[in-house]
Amino acid sequence: MILEMKVPSPGESITEVEIASWLVADGAYVEKDQAIAEVDSDKATLELPAEASGIITLKAEEGDAVAVGQVVCLIDTAAAKPSGASKSAPSVEAKKETDPVATPAPVAASAPAVTTPQKGAGIASPAAQKILAEKGIDPAQVAGTGREGRITKEDAQQAVPSMGSAPTHGSRGESRTKLSMLRRKVAERLVAAKNETAMLTTFNEVDMSAIFALRKEYKDAFAAKHGVGLGFMSFFTLAVIRALKMFPAVNSMIDDKDMITYDFCDISIAVSGPKGLMVPVIRNAELLSFRGVEAEVKRLAVRAREGAITVDEMTGGTFTITNGGVFGSMLSTPIINPPQSAILGMHNIVERPVVKDGAIVAAPVMYVALSYDHRIIDGRESVGFLVAVKEALENPIEVLMNNQVKQALEL
Repeated sequence: MILEMKVPSPGESITEVEIASWLVADGAYVEKDQAIAEVDSDKATLELPAEASGIITLKAEEGDAVAVGQVVCLIDTAAAKPSGASKSAPSVEAKKETDPVATPAPVAASAPAVTTPQKGAGIASPAAQKILAEKGIDPAQVAGTGREGRITKEDAQQAVPSMGSAPTHGSRGESRTKLSMLRRKVAERLVAAKNETAMLTTFNEVDMSAIFALRKEYKDAFAAKHGVGLGFMSFFTLAVIRALKMFPAVNSMIDDKDMITYDFCDISIAVSGPKGLMVPVIRNAELLSFRGVEAEVKRLAVRAREGAITVDEMTGGTFTITNGGVFGSMLSTPIINPPQSAILGMHNIVERPVVKDGAIVAAPVMYVALSYDHRIIDGRESVGFLVAVKEALENPIEVLMNNQVKQALEL
């Protein structure tokens, strides 16, 4: 029996996916539920498991865009498992290593031919002229393949801007890699956020001394009891939730001519994964304690980095927190994650001189940035929000823990 495997729907709004890579070779024997391919949607990279055991025949190439419901492979379920075959089918990489590589036939060297300039040389079609103008390329520098040497649209698309005169030493190679569907979608959303919102960014600085002292005193007991570390994300998440309740416009979105304000806080956490930026969501974060936030952040981060995150876990979110500080960023202007209206950027913590009680002392300081959509968030709300976050972080015992540290940390 031949089983047709079709692309399942990763989510309601997704109509096509891209075959990122085949994890098995054509003609290999696969076991039921074995991962046979990785597929990219515009939201996540997912594994495609075999629906039955048998010999697989691939019907799509890596990089192909396939519609949801389209047949991508066939599995011959009547085929017997080869004797001595291991449980897992041979990988595509292993097959490539054993495949003979065709050696191109040598091309005989010939003396440079003297050519007569063609009448159409340097003349580009209107479509080609537009493309060349966008690339900043002089048509006279492009060899045309059209009639009488005219430059066609295809010639313009393949033309590469000059990189200057080549030096007499050193490598000047280049590589071209196709962007994954996920990466292309992220790029589109980021450009749309810049072009379709009135985005502004406000900044402030936070003295992290109080949080440092709390973590130094309680992090070992916290980890021993709860199995997760007492990091910075729980402090920032709870400070953000408090500020969102104080300034509900920041927890809102624009829907045509309406503004939708939410009475819950679904906090998106930007995580760098192997396939690019992932933004999983902590649902109803306002109901979580320090322990709950840390446990959920750890769970989602691990799943994102392992490529096991689902579309549902990245759908929604009313506000985003991103931490460029893990890569050493001192200051940045984070881009809003649409359709949300604001995003908080965390940065690295550096000892800087601050004034305390009239004296200059060194303190661990983090710069924070809030990018917001000025169409629905005014300066009063944006600045007030960031000041509220700063107040909570600089005085966490009173503001976030109600002066009950052990109770707040569930120790």
